Amino acid sequence: MTLTIEVPGIPQPGGSKRAFKRGERIIVTDDNPKARPWKDRVIAEARLVLGARPALDGPLHLSIEFRMPRPKGHYGKKGLRASAPRYPTTRPDSSKLARCTEDSLTEAGVWRDDAQVVIQVVEKRYDEKPGATIRVSAIEE
Repeated sequence: MTLTIEVPGIPQPGGSKRAFKRGERIIVTDDNPKARPWKDRVIAEARLVLGARPALDGPLHLSIEFRMPRPKGHYGKKGLRASAPRYPTTRPDSSKLARCTEDSLTEAGVWRDDAQVVIQVVEKRYDEKPGATIRVSAIEE
C-alpha cells in the first residue's frame, strides 16, 4: 500500500525547538513562525488521503520531493535564464524540510512513530508550483 500526498505551498523547515514549563503545562515553541502553517497544510492533506484507515504499521519507505519557488534573479526579459540552476543549494536544507514534514505526518496519524521510516529519499528542486509530493509505502518483510 502506498499513500501519495500532494501539499501545495512553500515548504518550510522545522526550526529549533524550545520547551519550557508554565505552571503545570509544558510548552514547546518552534523558532520558525512559518513552520506551523506548513505543518497544518501537510496534516490536512495527509488526513484527506489517509481517510478512515489506521496508521501504517511496520517498516516504511518515505519519499519526499520538495518543490521550491525560484528567485526572481533566475528570470530575464525572455523568461527563465539558461544559466538558472535546477536544484537549490541554499537554505533551507533538505533534512530540516524533511524533519518538519515527518513531524506533521506523525501528527496526522499516517504512522505511529517516524522511527518506522527505514528508507528515506528526499529531493529538493526548483519548480513553478511550490509544494511537496510525499509517498509513504509499507515495506513487506
